[in-house]
Amino acid sequence: MKIAFFDTKPYDRPSFDKYGSEYGITFKYFETKLNEDTVELAGGYDGVCAFVNDTISAEVIDRLVEMNVRVLALRCAGFNNVDMRHAYGRIHVLRVPAYSPYAVAEHTMALLLTSIRRIHKAYIRSRDFNFSLAGLTGFDLHGKTVGVVGTGKIGRVFIDICRGFGMKVLAYDKFPAADLDNGDTIRYVDLETLFAESDIISFHCPLTDDTYHLINKESLEKCKRGVVILNTSRGAIVDAEALLNGIKSRKVGAACLDVYEEESDLFFEDNSGHILEDDTLARLISMPNVIVTSHQAFLTEEALENIAQTTVENLVGFFKNNQCPNELCWRCEGAQDCRDGKCF
Repeated sequence: MKIAFFDTKPYDRPSFDKYGSEYGITFKYFETKLNEDTVELAGGYDGVCAFVNDTISAEVIDRLVEMNVRVLALRCAGFNNVDMRHAYGRIHVLRVPAYSPYAVAEHTMALLLTSIRRIHKAYIRSRDFNFSLAGLTGFDLHGKTVGVVGTGKIGRVFIDICRGFGMKVLAYDKFPAADLDNGDTIRYVDLETLFAESDIISFHCPLTDDTYHLINKESLEKCKRGVVILNTSRGAIVDAEALLNGIKSRKVGAACLDVYEEESDLFFEDNSGHILEDDTLARLISMPNVIVTSHQAFLTEEALENIAQTTVENLVGFFKNNQCPNELCWRCEGAQDCRDGKCF
């Protein structure tokens, strides 16, 4: 079994080599992203392995099918970069629905603590032997209200962490979990209430038509003055221009972003020797109350192991049994996990 592996980074190879050799899969690693210009590299392979910033458009899918590539294995949970409607009936799409929810949830809390306790500023000062405390005053998390949008595995781990700090939780999910709301410290509410009453808002939901630009000019107007925005989910959940304007108007007290809606040509790459042409991102990074990390919330040893193992097991299950429980299917209500594994 030969798989073309796109958008390869050095940290990908050890785990995929380990599980690939164990299950008899040969990976050909390409550093380039998968898109219309690079899809020809997949010729002669049984499948392709793609990541969050690869572009799997209708044109890419058609070319993969023409080259007899039967399967697209996503080594991530999100699939908004895949034209799933066009993929249906043409190519099988597999994903990793969960790897380490702790990795993303813990990174979210790390960003929050770094921001509100000014740890990043203190670190830079102390490197210059400046031990002044001026401008480093933060605030307690204990007793604050956090709004959590998305109560899947990652969202629920983040809620557990927040409860450990003594925070109150307002949660929103299109499909609420039956056992989460205790009527007191954790309550499900509508988005209007969540925006209006939360001191901190954190996003842990997939990018869909319903969640696109959930943070926008109108929703920010409903928020508390000084609200802290956290996004470690998908960049386009936050309208970056609206967020920037909210920061400039002092409506947003701080923002912590591990994702950005126009990140595909920037994140995961060293751009330090180049002029950043994205003015919105440049202005966000320049703000003293904004922290941006480069889509690294998933990046722990445990998560990398889980991603590689699940991806390889997905491929083995598909090629040996022609069925994979982690297959995505447009017929199954908008590209959710396939219910029977035999939709086409």
